[in-house]
Amino acid sequence: MRGFSISMDLAPNQSHTASASKSTAEQRLKFFMQDVTGRALVMMENATRGQHGIAMDLVQEAFISLHKAYADKSTEEWYPLFYTILNNKLQDWRRKEARRAAPFSLFRKKNLETDEEEVIDIVDESTPDPLDFLDQAVTAEEIQAAIAQLPQRQQQAFMLRAWEGFDTHTTAQIMNCSEGSVKTHYHRAIQGLRTVLSHLNPNLRGSANEE
Repeated sequence: MRGFSISMDLAPNQSHTASASKSTAEQRLKFFMQDVTGRALVMMENATRGQHGIAMDLVQEAFISLHKAYADKSTEEWYPLFYTILNNKLQDWRRKEARRAAPFSLFRKKNLETDEEEVIDIVDESTPDPLDFLDQAVTAEEIQAAIAQLPQRQQQAFMLRAWEGFDTHTTAQIMNCSEGSVKTHYHRAIQGLRTVLSHLNPNLRGSANEE
């Protein structure tokens, strides 16, 4: 019986194992949040027209939902999952704002999910490095201000493709639209940014005209 007792003592404690697993997931989430929060906040502040409090709430709610539903997923899987959740939170917020602004909007045929631009047949562009703009004497603040002037779907497409590095397929899943729509929004976002920033650097003006 003594040997049996010793073997039981050496057996892994399930409660300790579960606790360690939970701690690991929380630690991963902490590092993930540190990596993503800044960029996600910029995206949401642009989408909510500079409402920092709302943007912070949306990002925090997305993190909470991610942790509750997908704690067992790998960190790499978290990236598209997080932005999908965040996009859904944003769309929910937009619907509530639309209903609050227009009490009788329920009687109008308006779909907030529909892309506002006609899809055009274009070849998918390579993902530009946002820092390329900085190399052309444009500051990060000026880039952010230019992004804020874009329509929301163009903002999303540009931030997800250029800043997060997602491919067209993943971006389409996150934005809940077709790959053609992503290409269109992304293409026009780049055109719009080059146009807005052209007054800061003449080299960008030529690039915009070539599109």
